[in-house]
Amino acid sequence: MPIYEYVCQSCGHDHEALQKLSDAPLTDCPACQAPALVKQISAAGFRLKGGGWYETDFKRSGTKKNLAGDSCGTQSAGGCGSCPATTNS
Repeated sequence: MPIYEYVCQSCGHDHEALQKLSDAPLTDCPACQAPALVKQISAAGFRLKGGGWYETDFKRSGTKKNLAGDSCGTQSAGGCGSCPATTNS
């Protein structure tokens, strides 16, 4: 869901709002109640919410999923050297 920036042309109040793309633009200023809010052009901002690929694959630091399966995909008995379960002697 994008975060939009607004500024009131009446009092100059800056306001940020978390809105759906389909939501109508805000018009009433939360500071002075005047119908003078104007949407600003700015860099896109968004918030990742809930579960999904970000939560399960990227958020936790220090742990990476092995997409190849349980084995480290090595061809030799010595292992690849990067798997913690195998040791190179």
